[in-house]
Amino acid sequence: MKNIILILMSFFSISIFSQKKDFDLPEANENYAKKEYALAESNYRVSKANNVKRAAAAYNLGNAIYKQNQPSEAKYAYSKAIENAKGKQQKFSAFHNLGNTLMKEKEYAKAVEAYKNALRNNPNDEQTRYNYALAKKMQKDNPEKKDDKKDKDKDKKEEPKDDKKDKPKDGDDKKDDKGKPKDDKQDQKPKPQQGSANQERMKTLLDAVNNEEKKVQDKVNGKKVKGKPIDSDKDW
Repeated sequence: MKNIILILMSFFSISIFSQKKDFDLPEANENYAKKEYALAESNYRVSKANNVKRAAAAYNLGNAIYKQNQPSEAKYAYSKAIENAKGKQQKFSAFHNLGNTLMKEKEYAKAVEAYKNALRNNPNDEQTRYNYALAKKMQKDNPEKKDDKKDKDKDKKEEPKDDKKDKPKDGDDKKDDKGKPKDDKQDQKPKPQQGSANQERMKTLLDAVNNEEKKVQDKVNGKKVKGKPIDSDKDW
């Protein structure tokens, strides 16, 4: 019974794609089946080092890392698996799990592309079709806030121009409203600090931007997403 469970939890492609005897792989598979993902990762890394060009080694490593809730590092392993993948089934599985890591990182646009590539290699997989539809919905509900960033950059660029406009020309501060020279002794009023008006304007703009971002975030949080990505390992 134990051997049957181990076979079901292991990756079907291992024996098919092995080019030489790999003593670390069976132990890694056993660790993975027992949910000892840190030990599985360690043994999969040794297996991958001995089989650099074998897609299954990188794919197995990605699964072990993903189970430890480290999507960024798992994403790198899946990308390596895609580079060395042979055949549609290998590409399909790697793209599917890559999509799962991107969903965890809320990179919905990239997740859509990953699931789309998975479906190109296996258009009939229901799990991937569901995840693809969900990724598109999340992308629509959470658009990238590029406009806010552009507005902030534009304000920063325009600020020096305002300083130049407000700065008096040489000699202007020595003349009154009628163009006559001023008496320095009569002009006892303190001069306003340069840039204070621009700083106040910048603060007002930033407050307005922050308020808009809060409205968008509240709107997003108010929506309840039905379902979640089917988080399953695609065996080879």
